[in-house]
Amino acid sequence: MNIDIILKELNKQLQIAYKKNEVPVSAIIVKDNKILAKTHNLRETKQDIMAHAEILCIKKAAKKLNNWNLSDCDLYVSLKPCSMCWKVIKQARIRSVFYFLDKPDFKHEYKGTDLNLLTFDDFSKSYQQLLKNFFKNKRK
Repeated sequence: MNIDIILKELNKQLQIAYKKNEVPVSAIIVKDNKILAKTHNLRETKQDIMAHAEILCIKKAAKKLNNWNLSDCDLYVSLKPCSMCWKVIKQARIRSVFYFLDKPDFKHEYKGTDLNLLTFDDFSKSYQQLLKNFFKNKRK
């Protein structure tokens, strides 16, 4: 796909986000040299923590293809994806990610939430067996 077309579309989405008072981040998913989905941040508009450009774009592309597995797609995003988006990108099996700007120095991810592992032997063992059985059956 022509990089000039991608840049033009990313910029259009950035301008829309900016006018909506959203953090200007835009994303495009390309498959077979065609734009499959494009969008921008909508976290404030939707009051939805998950409404990052990358995630919205992945959802649009998955809906269009009727498949969550986007392994034959590439993602172009204006800003380096945050850790949440990166995990979703990996789960969607996106083939390649291209971004145009690293996070600015003043933009830091929130690190105040604690993550704690709880272990209850009976629950942990039965849950582990359930997961094993699930994936074993999937492979059949």
